[in-house]
Parts: sequence; structure tokens; C-alpha cells
Amino acid sequence: MIEEVRDLARIEDHEVRVREAAKLMNELQDAVKETARMRRESIQWLRDHGRSMADVARVMGVSRARVAQLKDSGPAPERAFLGIGRLSVAVPERPGGRRLVARADAATGQTVLSLASSLGLAGELEYIPLSGEIDLNRDDLVVICGPKTSPVTAEALQRDPQLDFHQLPDERWAITERGSGETHVSPSDDPDDPRHQDIAFLGRLPRPDARGTFLYIAGVHAIGSLGASRYLTDHLAELYDAVGTAPFSMVITSEYDPEAEEILATRALTAPLRHPGGE
Repeated sequence: MIEEVRDLARIEDHEVRVREAAKLMNELQDAVKETARMRRESIQWLRDHGRSMADVARVMGVSRARVAQLKDSGPAPERAFLGIGRLSVAVPERPGGRRLVARADAATGQTVLSLASSLGLAGELEYIPLSGEIDLNRDDLVVICGPKTSPVTAEALQRDPQLDFHQLPDERWAITERGSGETHVSPSDDPDDPRHQDIAFLGRLPRPDARGTFLYIAGVHAIGSLGASRYLTDHLAELYDAVGTAPFSMVITSEYDPEAEEILATRALTAPLRHPGGE
């Protein structure tokens, strides 16, 4: 990035230079944060695998006192689960007006953004139009919508090797584990005993261009997505330890207050299921 700084210095038009300097400063700040995160993660890994503080100091070429200062410096390692740059958190628009969003979907987006902010990541909401069209071929993307809302995400979801999010003959939506055949249906849709519970897909799927992944949250109902975002917030470090940034899928269930549209409790119905061949 030093070359980029030198290129910036060669710009004589100060209007252009100040604009490019602001962009480069943001990139440099993101790079510093991510480098500090990786340094913290590597120090932790070395310590967890039997290396002493003196060993780590020798590897880094610094004093043991400096290692002690740095071991908790920088963002938490699990921040990488969400991304390394500015997050785009996409939620679906609803009929009735531009940027009209279901309250539960809006709350899900804000929950993800709050989690990101707590880890030093900036982000913003974007809106999936009624057509369901969205560009999935981007870094640092979180998509919140069901497959019936967006044909683009439905196509990506159909390629999931672990879970099948599909519609039953009675028109209820279900998530089936491809390996065992076990099917999960939202308790709120039980025709005989409906309960204030929903289920959701939580996973990381390959992008259509095969050059990365995106994080995907899809409740059978919007409240299920909110439950999945709450689970993500409460279990981020565990998920990162289990799957890192590799593609995976899992099913989350949650209990909710229907009047307040608030999540009361969440739990995983499956383990995080890594995709075969995923890095």
C-alpha cells in the first residue's frame, strides 16, 4: 500500500487528491484493524498450542512485555465471521411503498449491524426490491430474506449440500437435512397446536461467481430471521471456532413474544454443518 501512497503524492489536482486521500485513509484503517485482528488470533493460537510468551516474542521479534500488551489488542478473532470491510446488510422490501420493511426484518438487520459495530465493523442496510434481484457477488455481504422472496438467493440456497429449504405439499415451508432426511417445520405453522416458535436457516453460501461467499439468514417467517440473528450474536465465537469462514449451514429455532415481536430464547436444531470441500 506504500505504492498507493506514492501514487497519491503524484496527484497535482488537490480536489482529486483530497478525494482519493479520503478513500485511501478508509482502506488503510480497515487494513490496520484486520491486521491487528489476525495478529491477535495468531498469538492466541500459538499460546493455545503450547508456545510460551517468550516463544511468541522471539517469533515476532519483540519483547515479552510487548506480546503481553498485544495479545488482547485489536478486534476479536471472531470478527472475521462477518467480514473485514464495510458490511452490506440486505433486507427485503414489502409491498406498499419504497423501503417499506417488515418490523422483524428491520430488527434483524439492525441486530446484525449492532453486532458488527461491537466488533469494530461499519455497515449499512440496503434494500432488496420486490423483484428479489440482488447482486450476491460482493465481499462482506449479509442477506436476510426467505427463498420465496428472492429467486436469486433461492437459487444459491438450492445448491446447499447440507440443507434443503423447500415447500411441503400442504404449502408450509420446511428445512430438511439432506444427510439424515430429518425435516424441521415451524411450530407456528402446526395446524393442530400452533406455538410462538419459528425456525430459520443460518449459513454461509458460495457466491454465484464462485469467488467468495455471503452470509445468509432466512426464517420461515420474518421473526425466525430475528431469532437467527440473536443466536448469531450470542454464539459468534463458538461458530467461528467451529467453521471459521468456510461455507456451512444450520437450523435455528426461537421462541418469541408475538405482540412485542421480541425473541425470548434461541437454540440450534443442528450443529453447524460444514460443506464438503469448503475451505
